[in-house]
Amino acid sequence: MSSAPRYSNYDSIAWVYKEYFGHQQLEKALSPLEKLLLSHLPEKAHILDLCCGSGELAQHLLTKGYQVTGLDGSETMLGYARENALGSEFILSDARFFELPPTFNAVVSISGSLAHLIKIEELTCAFRNVYAALLENGLFVFNMYSEEEYQSDWNGSLSGDVKQEYAWAVQTNYHPEEKIGRLNFTVFQLVEGNWQRSDISVEERCYAIAEVQSALETVGFTEVSVYDAERDLAVEQSAGHLYFVCRK
Repeated sequence: MSSAPRYSNYDSIAWVYKEYFGHQQLEKALSPLEKLLLSHLPEKAHILDLCCGSGELAQHLLTKGYQVTGLDGSETMLGYARENALGSEFILSDARFFELPPTFNAVVSISGSLAHLIKIEELTCAFRNVYAALLENGLFVFNMYSEEEYQSDWNGSLSGDVKQEYAWAVQTNYHPEEKIGRLNFTVFQLVEGNWQRSDISVEERCYAIAEVQSALETVGFTEVSVYDAERDLAVEQSAGHLYFVCRK
């Protein structure tokens, strides 16, 4: 699978994600996942962590006794994931192109990862691959962000950190006319006594709920429910964080 095209945009900033965002994203997702997914699975269920990043969710699922396979397009991310979740299987591949047999009780994707697939055709391909990998009656749970979230939080704000050996900053912007959110990273690293600068831009698509539901139905999912993390699941400061729950 490693020779296929991959979404590898996070390779150069994987360490930033691991150090600053991985556990933060997991903490936000724990309560929704317990309510919407884990409480409905048998013991030792086989779970595919799609776009697994640096492996924080895979590690959590392992500690709860599940069999875990992680898949990501970033080789650097998977290096961290293998360190974080010893005992999981990890696959270097792309959500748009992977092919796995129907062996999973559930597929899960957090951190809004599937929104990085900018075209609806690409998102539909990912959904089709997930459907094929699920056992009959299997669950697919993933989250995305509504326009409410992008407009309220992706407003040009800056965040970052400075250490002795590195410094980084990220600015988030939302462009409503394009329905595109952009994360613009600037990273400085001290390498052999010299500072090296990298500028990386990562995009996300703000999909309407109806678009996502239509794509899911196109590939065969017939039971699709949508939950707002704050309004429906009582997760504070999470309005606009949408969770889609689909059953094969």
